[in-house]
Amino acid sequence: MSKPRPISGFPEWLPPQRMIEQRFLDKIKSVFEVYGYAPLETRAVEPLDQLLRKGETSKEVYVLRRLQEDSSASSPDDSLGLHFDLTVPFARYVLENSGKLNFPFRRYQIQKVWRGERPQEGRYREFVQCDIDVVDRDTLPAHYEAEMPLVIGDALGALPIPPVTIQVNNRKVCEGYYRGLGLGDPEAALRAVDKLDKIGPGRVATLLTETAGATDAQAKAVLALAEISSTDASFADSVRALGVSDPLLDEGLAELVQVVETAAAYAPGLCVADLKIARGLDYYTGTVYETQLAGFERFGSICSGGRYDNLATSGNERFPGVGISIGLTRVLGLLFGADKLAISREVPTCVLVALSDEEHRRAADDIAAALRRRGIPTEVSPTAAKYGKQIRYAERRGIPFVWFPGDPDSIKDIRSGDQAEADPATWSPPAADLHPTIN
Repeated sequence: MSKPRPISGFPEWLPPQRMIEQRFLDKIKSVFEVYGYAPLETRAVEPLDQLLRKGETSKEVYVLRRLQEDSSASSPDDSLGLHFDLTVPFARYVLENSGKLNFPFRRYQIQKVWRGERPQEGRYREFVQCDIDVVDRDTLPAHYEAEMPLVIGDALGALPIPPVTIQVNNRKVCEGYYRGLGLGDPEAALRAVDKLDKIGPGRVATLLTETAGATDAQAKAVLALAEISSTDASFADSVRALGVSDPLLDEGLAELVQVVETAAAYAPGLCVADLKIARGLDYYTGTVYETQLAGFERFGSICSGGRYDNLATSGNERFPGVGISIGLTRVLGLLFGADKLAISREVPTCVLVALSDEEHRRAADDIAAALRRRGIPTEVSPTAAKYGKQIRYAERRGIPFVWFPGDPDSIKDIRSGDQAEADPATWSPPAADLHPTIN
């Protein structure tokens, strides 16, 4: 077998990085649950007609098929693909289980997703998303749209990462404004504006004329809206000053004001109204969110989402929702790549029980068991080498303490060299040493 090579876009973290990821996951879960969101996990595959019906995703979906299937015979797997986000599967889940759920239904979902896009720094083909959503039957009050940034602000604020800014907009503002301008294809205009940061205003203006049927004057007016940004509700006055009117525009402005003012009251500086934010997926109908990580803005949003009114709809049943998703793998990849995250040791172990000879391994195992019962991560030395070698084994892994069985036993802090008598039934390490810490 030749030496294996990594597959681009499918990250495999080393154990210290994986421990950091686990700490992040634990903190994110705890914040989600503090806000009353219940855990959920959906299957990895969905019918292709569901995956492809909303937004420009057809080039990104991985299709599921068996290696040796008969190409001449139809197979149920022909119509299945790996999910590219967690919102579409969640909407399907709600429709299938609506009779068993209590509404409004609040859930968090932390799973891997797959997208067949070009891998680059901070962008992967397999990655972990951390989602929260609220859905209700028939109608969903707008105050849930104001809650989303607060949850994410607390979750990301609890992590050892640079500060974040959540950019918010409302699709109704954009669509109402475009209708007021007389544009016939607001969705095409939204898709063009969504590329503003990537291709710049000149090329977006060209796209608006080519795909949305805009005149030069209309394209200029669209870009004028996209330039408006504010940390308070003054953005609404700036929009009205453009002289465009439409009932949907007024509705969107009122909803966006509520989001911005709520965020300002509970988390000052967290949110900014940025009217160039559009989001590329077609299923969004109200507030939309994107999140910038300080110092890493050029890599795009690390957390995004929005309101969707028609995604979970079947016949007369309608379950509008709003959600937001942290791209955890993107966050970690960017920070690992910039050497911004490290952990105090590469193993969970706090104590290494030294071994004088193999005949005393059972006694060493008993000491380790006593410490583990008290929640102290412990392992026994792999070999009965000289104590100096066993200490170096601990040093290489960052294990802070070595336990020496004897009469009496003793524990040594190998960083300071301090050593003292110890009893496995009562000894405890300093709280800072019990588990690895993220630096």
